[in-house]
Amino acid sequence: MVELGDILQRTWRGRGALARLLLLPGCFFLLLAVLRRGLYRLGILRSVGLPVPVVVVGNITVGGSGKTPLALWLAQQMSVRGWHPGIVSRGYAGALPAGAVREVFADSAASEIGDEPLLLKQRSGLPVFVGSNRVAAGRALLSAYPACNLIISDDGMQHYRLQRDVEIALLDERGAMNGWPLPAGPLREPVSRLDCVDALVCHGEAQPPFCPVPLFRMNLTGNVFYLLSDPKKVCAGDALSHLHLAALAGMAMPQRFFKHLRALGLSFSEHAFPDHHRYVAADLAVIGADALLVTEKDAVKCKGLTARPIWVLPVTAQVVPAATGIDLAALVEQRITEKMHGRPPA
Repeated sequence: MVELGDILQRTWRGRGALARLLLLPGCFFLLLAVLRRGLYRLGILRSVGLPVPVVVVGNITVGGSGKTPLALWLAQQMSVRGWHPGIVSRGYAGALPAGAVREVFADSAASEIGDEPLLLKQRSGLPVFVGSNRVAAGRALLSAYPACNLIISDDGMQHYRLQRDVEIALLDERGAMNGWPLPAGPLREPVSRLDCVDALVCHGEAQPPFCPVPLFRMNLTGNVFYLLSDPKKVCAGDALSHLHLAALAGMAMPQRFFKHLRALGLSFSEHAFPDHHRYVAADLAVIGADALLVTEKDAVKCKGLTARPIWVLPVTAQVVPAATGIDLAALVEQRITEKMHGRPPA
């Protein structure tokens, strides 16, 4: 069955008939987005600050560009530098009532709080709170964990109600695609919005537009799998190569995962699902294979759905300056310090 998301992704690659048909509502969407941001900048709509610095990791396009791995990397790097971060997230595809805020625990249900917040909690061990209102989520986190002195928002560049000290934007290999706003294209905001962020991170082979901000490169690395039913059991890819394998990916860019597996020398059948797909046993039952390969994001929703082995591939972000320059974590710390002392960034 062809999913709406697949149709839109194909449409956004060019400026064909369907994209042109959607351009009028796209222009209306862009007008509203620009107007809304302007109202916040003028103070007509009120943004709210938290008593600790806030770093937003986001993007201007729809779909996964690698925000969650980058948020995990940044949380780890800032912890090494002596900070005590907490993480807030929208909890997209979860089932929280409107306005509700929840703390995420390692055994929380992904169906309630969302797959990415659960992954953030399990990988980082840090305080993680979810809610559509990031201000309320941040306040609840700080109330429960008063030692926290830094909030990292996984996504939320367009959530202007939450004041932020640092903005980090990502672009993946899709770039701005046809350069048109939703729904005619993938843009939540115009490309010129990138001129205002503190740093732009290019994921993989992404080619950045010209913008006067520090540039960084991010790649995801990982070559050791663990068994979902017994995470203490680990193996390299070559230990699985003799099996009839199937790879599952419920993400915006499933080919990114499949490409990573092929680079490890594995052969498998590909099974792409919609982003944030809620797996049921029937999804896995129809796949013929000795073992299944999944991302960590999918793993939090697949446990107990099949008796066959499910091998999970964790990946870790590696972030470096695109040219000789300051480390991204050091840049974040520098921007925070400048704002704490009332000086604008250089």
